[in-house]
Amino acid sequence: MNEAQEEALEQQAYLVRFLLGHTLVPLAGRTFLRGVLPTRDAVRVVTGAADAQVEPAPVAYEIPLLDDDDEPVTAPLVLGWTRTLAGGTPPGSDAAVMGMALVRVDTDTLEPAPPSLADQALRVLHTLAWPFAEAPPSPALCGFLFTGPDSMRLYLAVEESDGLIAADVCLTGALTALLAALPSLVREKERWAPEAADPHCSHTVDLTAW
Repeated sequence: MNEAQEEALEQQAYLVRFLLGHTLVPLAGRTFLRGVLPTRDAVRVVTGAADAQVEPAPVAYEIPLLDDDDEPVTAPLVLGWTRTLAGGTPPGSDAAVMGMALVRVDTDTLEPAPPSLADQALRVLHTLAWPFAEAPPSPALCGFLFTGPDSMRLYLAVEESDGLIAADVCLTGALTALLAALPSLVREKERWAPEAADPHCSHTVDLTAW
């Protein structure tokens, strides 16, 4: 992995950490944050209904990791752009990824929504309860996607893999034990399965029955 790839993974992991709290409150109306998918030089922020069976349908907004000056975009700015998009009519798109409409965002023409009071409160609480640490978690969480009412896919940067490993997990069952074992489980190459349907990872690990 070269330096540019490492910097991209660090930026994606930073954006995921910031955006996690916004999965619990609507971005606008009935639209929620449903995932952050890592891809080359960008993140795909997925929005949709809290219940996958109702409207609005999920949309993946592809936002570049760098601005026009080649500086990393900030997480509050990504959130502001996403909230603007979620509050309006989704732009038309002929592209799709994993069954979702894919919209490549032109951030030069998009005005970010101002932060809400809930945004500001989450920022204060995260800063105090979850301060920046020099040593990031390993493996780094570079993305996630809600895949069902009680399941999600986690995109993890594992040193032993050339690409990200996507771990499918259930949100019910022995969750505490799974989280403790997860760093070891995703490094066991015999669990890796090649993945062709998901362009955001190189392999998947099925831990839904673990």
